[in-house]
Amino acid sequence: MKPLAVATVAFLLAAGSVVSSVQARPIQGSIDFGGVVTFDSTSLANATRVNTWNSSFVLQDSGDFSSIAAGTNVAMAAPWIFNPSTNTPSLWSVGGFKFDLTSCVIVSQSSTFLNITGLGTISPIGTGTGLDPTPGTWSFTASDSSGSPQATFGFQTQTAAVPEPTTLALLGAGLFSLVATRKRRTKI
Repeated sequence: MKPLAVATVAFLLAAGSVVSSVQARPIQGSIDFGGVVTFDSTSLANATRVNTWNSSFVLQDSGDFSSIAAGTNVAMAAPWIFNPSTNTPSLWSVGGFKFDLTSCVIVSQSSTFLNITGLGTISPIGTGTGLDPTPGTWSFTASDSSGSPQATFGFQTQTAAVPEPTTLALLGAGLFSLVATRKRRTKI
């Protein structure tokens, strides 16, 4: 066997043993909540935090969240301070999952509408789930046309695309082969 072929086979065997030793996988899917909240202001234009989540329940879900029934109550952290952006461990938890908020940005804020987006980590609660903590994106919207301190809200969370270990191993093997081929051609 040529040295390049031996090195490639050795690399693939090493990558395969690393990949096979990894048992957990990233969480996949999305989950949406709805309900009613009370802010720290009667006008959404001046709101800086959610004081109380009066009701929070699952509207729809997909992927790894699909075992959570619509209508299931969601535990939400209160208060949730969004201006300024504040890290909030366990912003929500439901059905064996939790979401740790790391940052948020106010996209739009008026007296009747609020839209906030952000980043965080979705994690399984407990051990032995076969799932790894996974980066996630989310969006929170609230609307209120009556000027009262309570507003309806929608909250959508989805996992971010994360390459799987086997994909990374194949990309590494391809890159290794490309570099080796170029080196061989420059020597000829």
